[in-house]
This record gives sequence, structure tokens and C-alpha cells, in this order.
Amino acid sequence: MAPVPLFESPRIKMPRLGLGTGRIGNTANMDTYGEVVAHALKTGYRLIDTAWKYGTEKGVGEGIRASGVPREEIFLVTKVSHEYLHAGDFARMVDESLANLKVDYVDLLMVHWPSPDQVPLAETMHALGKARREGKARHLGVANFNSAMLDEAMRLCPEPLVTLQAEYHPYLNQQKVLDFCRRNNIVFTAYCPLGRGRLFKDPVISGIARAKGKTIAQIALRWQIQHGNIAPIPRSGNEQHMAESLEIFDFTLTDDMLLH
Repeated sequence: MAPVPLFESPRIKMPRLGLGTGRIGNTANMDTYGEVVAHALKTGYRLIDTAWKYGTEKGVGEGIRASGVPREEIFLVTKVSHEYLHAGDFARMVDESLANLKVDYVDLLMVHWPSPDQVPLAETMHALGKARREGKARHLGVANFNSAMLDEAMRLCPEPLVTLQAEYHPYLNQQKVLDFCRRNNIVFTAYCPLGRGRLFKDPVISGIARAKGKTIAQIALRWQIQHGNIAPIPRSGNEQHMAESLEIFDFTLTDDMLLH
């Protein structure tokens, strides 16, 4: 199978498609997560997204080691949860995530959610930047921030932010934040790109899938890829579905299809 194409810019080089590991199917134990991740990497995935909050970091680390794929070929993402955004807590949780994964660094470290407890954003952004300066993260980003919050985070962080992660699919309009990301060369990483299953009942997408000889999931993922600086990270523990998700780079959608 052909390798996943990369976003390549002066700021970041990362795969245009990845595997999300938040609650993959009905899996509940780390052994299963390890098997899923190992299979994904052997199949051709190179971006693996996890988070301390998911409880999957240990399984992801096991999968990476079991896959036989060299660490330097893998773009590994994790996130610090909103409970730990004070500087001391943040640093401790970064170290815990690295220990869970059994790696020296992650390729992308993110703030998982904005603070619900009014932790000063400047404090969190400086802790995030410090993790990069200490070599614990190659790149930095935030998740679930709106465009105004992302703008402020970029201003406050002493190191460049290169990625925003948020939910995105044809049923969720994220145009404002997408436009902001494009203007500022931020890659938008899209979780729940299949609309939490709702897209599978959409008659328009079904019709496009029949016309293209592709699955509904492949059409939905291709729709995101063609909208520019978007990297979808579908979650799946199904080997066939994982393989199908990689087969979205050999066709294109027409302009009228992209409007839906």
C-alpha cells in the first residue's frame, strides 16, 4: 500500500491521515489497543493519536514497539488533560505520558481542552513551550480551542503552535476556525470525521459513494482531505476499515460533491 502523503511546510511535516485511539470500538484493555496500533502501523499508518485522558497511552506504546516500525518513522501525538494546566502539574503529566508510552519524546504535544478552572492561558502556554525546549515534544498544538482562543494561545506561547485538533465532519460547520487555521498555516486535525456514525445514513454521501465505487467512510474522509489543511484521524479497531481508510488518495471528488 502506498505511504500516506505528508503535509510539508517550513513549520511541520506530518501525515495527512492518522489513527485516533480514543475508545476504539468496544475495546477496554491495553492488550487490544496494542494489537490495534501494531496492525495499523504494519498496514501503513504513521500518525497515531492518543491522550492521557483516553487511558490508551500504554497500549499505544506497546503497539509501537510490537509493530517493528522505527520510532523515527512514526508521528506520535498525545495531550495533557485540562485538569493539569498549571505549570507544575503540566510538566509532571508530560513526564507521565512519556513514561506510559515508553518514549523519550512525542512528535506533537497538545493541550487537550481549554481550562474550565480559569488557569491563566499564559501559564499553560509557557509550560507547553518548555516541554519543546526540553526536547520532550517536537511540535506543539492545542485541541478544542475556538479561533479567538487559538489566536491568544499563539500570541502567548513562546514556541510555535502548528496544529489545532477539533471535531469536524460534513454535519459540523467549523468554517470560522478552519479559515483562521488556513490564514495562519495551522494544520487542522479532525477527530470524529465520520460524524459519530451519522454520515452512514446520509443519502447524498451514499449516492456519491456508489458513483465512485467507494465506501461512505472513504467519501467522508476524502471530502476532508480535499478541503485543504485537514488531517482526519478516524478511530477504528476493524482491520478492514483501517485498510479502507488508507485508500482515499487514488480518487478525487468534483467541486459539486465538495459542496455537500
